[in-house]
Amino acid sequence: MSEIKIVLDKEKFKSLKGRDINALLRENLPRVEETLKAEREEALLEKIAKLEEKLREMEGEIEELGEFYEKALRDKEFMTAERERLRKENEELRKKVEERKRELEEVHES
Repeated sequence: MSEIKIVLDKEKFKSLKGRDINALLRENLPRVEETLKAEREEALLEKIAKLEEKLREMEGEIEELGEFYEKALRDKEFMTAERERLRKENEELRKKVEERKRELEEVHES
């Protein structure tokens, strides 16, 4: 069995002198247990509150990440469409330049 040390001030010690300490401890044990249960419950409730707050923060962060992802997806789709448009435009311009080159070569040859 482990050892328990109880520290008392002088007056309290003198008032307990001559009393049955074991009986006194047994009498007060239920109150002590109730106090410990209440303290433990309070500590657990505080922990639950902190965890719930952390959960709300994490849910907010997840929501922000979801919004960021959706925006990134829309941006990617826009950029893909823009790249395709520019590729086609570039192809058309290249054809026009080639045509113009041929026309100029024909003019210089004649």
